Amino acid sequence: MNQLSFQDLQRYLELKYKEEATSSALFMKLVEEVGEVAEVLNQVEGRKEGSEEASLEKELVDVIHYAVAIASINDINLTEAVINKDKQAAIKYHQSPDLEEFLTKQDNR
Repeated sequence: MNQLSFQDLQRYLELKYKEEATSSALFMKLVEEVGEVAEVLNQVEGRKEGSEEASLEKELVDVIHYAVAIASINDINLTEAVINKDKQAAIKYHQSPDLEEFLTKQDNR
């Protein structure tokens, strides 16, 4: 199976949405998909019966798709953003290693 990076996904989604979608339209789709994740979790955890086969995997992929699409059309580099945000959280919550340190250790294997 092919490897996929944030950069690859962002380039693809930017091509797909740059000319025809707005951040607010994509956000509405994201919220809809988050609601569908909630529905699946309610079914999986027995709080609600479902008429269809629930697929947490598919719904989470939809959430990722729309979140990354919003970043893409707003020229946000998610790789940098995730690493920087994690570094801030690691400092705030006294966690080690942070994501950047983890990735560096993985590269040195």
